[in-house]
Amino acid sequence: MLDFIQYIDTQLFYFINVTCANPVTDYVMPFITDTKNWYIFFFIMWLAMVFNGGKRGKIAAVMIIICVIVSDQTSSNLIKNLVERIRPCNALHGVHLLVNCTGSFSFPSSHAVNHFAGAFVLSHFFREYRFAIYLGSTLMGLSRIFVGVHYPFDVFGGMIIGTFIGFILIYLWKFLNKYLKIDYQKKQV
Repeated sequence: MLDFIQYIDTQLFYFINVTCANPVTDYVMPFITDTKNWYIFFFIMWLAMVFNGGKRGKIAAVMIIICVIVSDQTSSNLIKNLVERIRPCNALHGVHLLVNCTGSFSFPSSHAVNHFAGAFVLSHFFREYRFAIYLGSTLMGLSRIFVGVHYPFDVFGGMIIGTFIGFILIYLWKFLNKYLKIDYQKKQV
């Protein structure tokens, strides 16, 4: 059964990474996948939450920091070291590699874990932006396959794990907020 799953994952990888490759994705996906390209955007959005988002924004800003720390540590330092899956760029021939291939493990995609955990948390506080938040997270996940460093199931697993982490953090926030009684959902005037 595991061989069949690996076969499907490899075929999906080659379809996305090689068959779907084109000049547009070859240019766009490395940009999307490089988190350094997003630091300024994320920092500006974080500042906007803190200074223009009222209580809701301040709580979301703190929650997103906690979320990224928890999701990244869970993914990078716990799950990857337990699973020890070799990246496709190190395991397969004919990979259309668009970025450096590291020796770190592949499952789950930490990009997907972090972005989907963050998407779940942000969507709780900013429901009106849910579509854009999840679209950005999905593009980040897909970019990891297009650039050749993750299998589709690494990304899909990262989406599930990240969503679960986000769910747990929001559940804990709601539990804590029963005692704090902060009304953060009313509209700011």
